[in-house]
Amino acid sequence: MCLLEGWLEDERMQAIAAENNLSETAFLVRSGKSYELRWFTPTCEVDLCGHATLASAFVIFEYLDREAGVIRFQTRSGELRVRRNGDLLAMDFPARPAQRCEPNAALERALGKAPRELYLARDYMAVYDSEDEVRTLAPDLHALAQIDCFATIVTAPGRQADFVSRFFAPRSGIPEDPVTGSAHCTLVPYWADRLGKTSLQALQVSPRGGELWCELQGDRVSISGQAVLYLEGSIFL
Repeated sequence: MCLLEGWLEDERMQAIAAENNLSETAFLVRSGKSYELRWFTPTCEVDLCGHATLASAFVIFEYLDREAGVIRFQTRSGELRVRRNGDLLAMDFPARPAQRCEPNAALERALGKAPRELYLARDYMAVYDSEDEVRTLAPDLHALAQIDCFATIVTAPGRQADFVSRFFAPRSGIPEDPVTGSAHCTLVPYWADRLGKTSLQALQVSPRGGELWCELQGDRVSISGQAVLYLEGSIFL
């Protein structure tokens, strides 16, 4: 995340995100008692991002405002809140339930294996029968980038966790995201309904992967995870 004294031009922030070449770069400006927060992939601005929000909250809690109980972010998805939950940071995000849709032959070819069911919210969500199917998928990313949708989530029941997932967004500059909070805004309502419970343990099984603790709270989703400091520095403009 990049902490700013004031907003840069959109083109400058997009260039920084492209240079970072991470799934998303968060830009943060303090505004009274809250923070304005924006996220950019290497190619575009996005309306919601989990792990960059988690990273921003971690920096605030650990270095900018250690006495804070709740951090409020003003974003394109409305106000998002992050609070401490023991060793975890819990993000309060809007739920994005998906609707079941007809099979998509082009998507099936791009994924390399037809899913059991297909749903659509902001992203396509392809549901498979087993964790192994999700882990071994090797999609054609060029073909996947031609699908008219922001991204594709693939998911299945987990062996240890309640469910597993992966997230591909080559159309938006993200070949495969390691851990995707925004995807769980769609995953959690689906799995809560399917499994008949609101508290869920999730595992994103990308090569870098990550574990999330989630809870459906009406039209909101609580997503908890851990963060550590990896690198700090300055960008010269």
